[in-house]
Amino acid sequence: MPVRAGNGHDHTVPARLRMVEQQIVRRGVADAAVLDAMRTVPRHEFVPPESEVSAYDDGPLQIGHGQTISQPYIVALMTELIGPRPGMRVLEIGSGCGYQSAVLAACGCVVFAVEIDPELAAGSRERLARLGIDAVSVRRGDGALGWPEEAPFDACLVAAAPETPPPALFDQLRTGGRLVIPLGADEQTLYVFTRTRDGWERRRVLDVRFVPLVGLADDDPSA
Repeated sequence: MPVRAGNGHDHTVPARLRMVEQQIVRRGVADAAVLDAMRTVPRHEFVPPESEVSAYDDGPLQIGHGQTISQPYIVALMTELIGPRPGMRVLEIGSGCGYQSAVLAACGCVVFAVEIDPELAAGSRERLARLGIDAVSVRRGDGALGWPEEAPFDACLVAAAPETPPPALFDQLRTGGRLVIPLGADEQTLYVFTRTRDGWERRRVLDVRFVPLVGLADDDPSA
C-alpha cells in the first residue's frame, strides 16, 4: 500500500530528498526500494511536534517514554540488510513510533510490529492508520517473545539491544530468513543472522547505539 505522504504542497520533500542523498546514499545504502521508501515516508509525522524541525537531521531523536526514533541512516541500513521485497513477512521488535514499520511497508513488506510501551503502541497504530499504511499490525507485547501466532517470518528486525539474541526470534524465522539485531550492553554491535538448514550464519555489520531490549517483567512488575 503506498504511503500517503501528505498533499502536493508538502514543504518537507526537499529536506527528505537531501536526507537520502547526503546521509544514506553517501554511506553506501543502494537498495532502490529502500531509497524510494526513505524519500516517501514523512519522518516528521513520527516525531513529537517540538522535534519536527529536526526530523530530517542526521541523528536519533527522543520520542518520549525513554525511547528514540533511530538515525535515518540506521533505519535505511537495517531495512536494506533484510533484503526487503513485496509480500515479505517481517517481524519488527521495538517499533516505537512506527517509522521503521512505515519504511518497511513502503518497501512492500507485511509488518508485524511489537512494542512494549502501551502508549507508543497505541500512538503508532493511530499514526499509521492516519497515513493510510495498512500493511502493519501493531501490538503491545514482550519483544523477546516475538509474535508466535504469525510465524514463520521471512525476516526479523530488532530496534533495541539485548545482550544475546532471544531464542524465540530465531525459532520464528523460516529457513533463509534474516535476523537483524544489535547486541551488547555498554558496547553494541549490529549483526545479521541468517537461518540455514544446518543452523545459523552470523555477520558483523558495525558498532551502534540502541536502547536496551526490556521484557514485560522489567517494564511492568505486575505484568
